[in-house]
Amino acid sequence: MTLHELKPNPGATHYKKRLGRGTSSGTGKTSGRGQKGQNSRTGGGVRLGFEGGQTPLFKRLPKKGFTNPFRKEFAIVNLNDLNNYEDGTIVTPEVLLNDRVIKKELSGVKILGTGTLEVKLTVKAHKFSASAKKAIEDAGGTVEVI
Repeated sequence: MTLHELKPNPGATHYKKRLGRGTSSGTGKTSGRGQKGQNSRTGGGVRLGFEGGQTPLFKRLPKKGFTNPFRKEFAIVNLNDLNNYEDGTIVTPEVLLNDRVIKKELSGVKILGTGTLEVKLTVKAHKFSASAKKAIEDAGGTVEVI
């Protein structure tokens, strides 16, 4: 089966209702909107969440939480991801970005200790977890905080 052979299941699609095409069509004149009122007018209807003047649900529920506008988010790299580099390589955020280990630098790069490191590297990053720092130094590499 190829893309041009794909078809929707029988009965899954319907013809669009053609409105305002004469009285005998069944949806002529008022086009299925009824006689008068807010919903019969163009642009009529109520906004999203409006409950006829009753306090809407989103206002009745309690407010919860807080978003810190000064929060710093770091691009995370695990030790497993550093095994792709050769011995003696200087790993910087720019190198990680070029090799697509990280998508964006965000507020900086943080190295976490998930996995094992089998190569000797010089790693330059903004933050290190304690286990990552220990693992890099145990492998014979050096850690440098930018």
